[in-house]
Amino acid sequence: MNTRVRITDVAPRDGLQAEESIVPTSDKATLVGLVQQTGVDEVEVSSFVSPKWIPQLGDATELFEMLAASKPEGVIYSALVPNMRGLDTAIAVNQHAREEYGVTRLIDKVSVFAAASEGFSLKNTNGTIEEVLQRFEPIIPKAHEHRMMVRGYISCIVKCPFDGDIHPVAVADVASHLIELGVDELDLGDTIGAATAKTIEPVIMETIDRLDGRATNGFGDPTLTLHLHDTYGNASECVRMALDLGVRSFDSSAGGLGGCPYASTATSRAPGNIATSVLIHSIRNAGYTCGVDDDSLEKANAFAGGLLK
Repeated sequence: MNTRVRITDVAPRDGLQAEESIVPTSDKATLVGLVQQTGVDEVEVSSFVSPKWIPQLGDATELFEMLAASKPEGVIYSALVPNMRGLDTAIAVNQHAREEYGVTRLIDKVSVFAAASEGFSLKNTNGTIEEVLQRFEPIIPKAHEHRMMVRGYISCIVKCPFDGDIHPVAVADVASHLIELGVDELDLGDTIGAATAKTIEPVIMETIDRLDGRATNGFGDPTLTLHLHDTYGNASECVRMALDLGVRSFDSSAGGLGGCPYASTATSRAPGNIATSVLIHSIRNAGYTCGVDDDSLEKANAFAGGLLK
């Protein structure tokens, strides 16, 4: 049995995107540095999105510039690209890092973002599910042409703040489309933290069925990742259920930072991602392993918490 679990820390991107107070780029670079020292496999650094929509991430190019000279061996950097313009910017960042710093590939992976609910798709991406998937058709092959992996996020896998309960088949249908388009990895997102072990099990099983036995991708990494929010304290039980079903890749956030700005309400801010420390505790308690150093994670957690004070 494969007991090694892969972890992507999303604190620098998903962890900070909803913050109204702009975090200095230098602090973001420090956060990335501390997170990558913990031993996680991947750091989701930022998003090449218009500052008009998410001002916090308007410094993505500058942030990657700061990181270019110090990227460690073995750590994957990823970034969200909502459209072709975002991908072109990521490609330009990689080219600049190669020319200026001799970095073979600064951004190893780009992510596209879909939803399993029409309401959330319209609110978050300004298009229907079908329209959003069509946008990805030229993006994915171009990313592969430039030797970048592609992750396909699917949000609202259990419940949507606009459409209510989501059927597992709806999630798997989007997953099938993303697979057909050529994504290397599916990332199932419980965007508002509504999942329990009971409700997430059929979603994972249906999606695994669509993968048709492809547990790993062409890069040797797990094909399926789970992105949990810990709204009601159920994330740990969801981790254990997912591990039992064969999931070996999870997202988490140093200090539990984060929450989707489009999942917030007028009176309540969207809850944060599952904390990396909580994820690791759940993984180890279930008899699995990961490469994270506890002392280094404590430093990253402390710094992450201080960014919001």
